[in-house]
Amino acid sequence: MSAPACPSPLSWEILLGYWLGELDPEDQARTEEHYLGCAGCSHRLEQLASLAQEVRKLVQQSGVSMVVDEPFVRRLADDGLRVREYRVARNGAVNCTVAPGDDIVVAHLEAPLDEVQRVDLVTVGGAAGSEMRQEDVPFLAGSGGVIFSPNIGMLRALPATTLRMRLLAVDNGRERTLGEYTFNHTPWPPGE
Repeated sequence: MSAPACPSPLSWEILLGYWLGELDPEDQARTEEHYLGCAGCSHRLEQLASLAQEVRKLVQQSGVSMVVDEPFVRRLADDGLRVREYRVARNGAVNCTVAPGDDIVVAHLEAPLDEVQRVDLVTVGGAAGSEMRQEDVPFLAGSGGVIFSPNIGMLRALPATTLRMRLLAVDNGRERTLGEYTFNHTPWPPGE
């Protein structure tokens, strides 16, 4: 059975901001008052919370590579997940690994994002040097970079290897490199 329709539903953006605790106190109170008295919006908030739980499970089960934002990373850490973070300067390199107790790995890829319309993320790696391109990844212009979370199961299975990533700005049909990033991966020593 579905909840009754709301004559003035709260936007998904407002509901998400409320759920993440990102609204200012006045908007937080107004949103709470609305959804507590509105079965339709209460149902939508429950859907959002359920979706977040499923995303969290998927991350914990190592099933996905994705671009995330800082509030998402902080929320995972606040919820008790063990987050291994690497910060990589523009055109820089980092030595990296995955510990047995890590739940998620994130790489902060520093790049100038002001006045950029679209960002693509290119990953190059593996024995054959295969290339994978993720088009139009989410980013915030003033954030100074993109946060990427690779599939942790795939990382655990890798031998010692070098992976490369490249952020590209795609503006008006033209591409330019925002930054290149090198990851010198070493497997976690057995038995440690």
